[in-house]
Amino acid sequence: MARRPTWRPARLAEVRRETGTARTLRLEVPGWPGHVAGQHLDLRVTAEDGYTAQRSYSLAAPADGDSVELTVEQVPDGEVSPYLTEVMEVGDEVEVRGPVGGWFVWRAEGTAPVLLVAGGSGIVPLMSMIRARRRAASRVPFRLIYSLRDFGGRYYAEELRRPDPGLDVTYVYTRTPPEGWRRPAARIMLDDLAEGGWPAGFEPECYVCGPTGFVEAAADLLLALGHAPQRIRTERFGPTGG
Repeated sequence: MARRPTWRPARLAEVRRETGTARTLRLEVPGWPGHVAGQHLDLRVTAEDGYTAQRSYSLAAPADGDSVELTVEQVPDGEVSPYLTEVMEVGDEVEVRGPVGGWFVWRAEGTAPVLLVAGGSGIVPLMSMIRARRRAASRVPFRLIYSLRDFGGRYYAEELRRPDPGLDVTYVYTRTPPEGWRRPAARIMLDDLAEGGWPAGFEPECYVCGPTGFVEAAADLLLALGHAPQRIRTERFGPTGG
């Protein structure tokens, strides 16, 4: 049996603001064993009175020595996310344990086309896959369909705007699209996946991540388009207390 990962101290080395309620944290974790794009870790914070709380967060970037990146969205009335997004400063420490997960991953030796379907902050592990592809100079073609409420909620906006040969990005807005946007505001639909994704006959590897309702709806649409169930990998999240 595999040994359960141990808790390791992690120091905040860098912060980048993604949106008004989310930021990316680069942590230095001495002895980090490395990870595969799509995995996550457990993070634990300890208050001055000794109270501890832990949450799971997707890794936002591929393995880079002892450095890991997380992008955290603040959860209203949450215990952990408000500290990570508003209070924690460079030099502060938490504990992390991982990596965790082995199914929802992409490895650079893959050869099948890839379809990434993100709902809101579900973009995080998918961005790790995009970055891993770029770092490996892989020629596997990627298509990303990114569903979010409004233009201001986009994570990694500047990075996804840059030319990236082999990566096509489609945005779906569910509440307030940018001015002049041709597609009206609506939840992700069959046409979005048919036009922005790959034909089922190409046998792409499909990764869907987001809130539970979004993931179930997107997976059902992919099945309706003829994609094989074994090629649809899902990762969902729901209320955890933040």
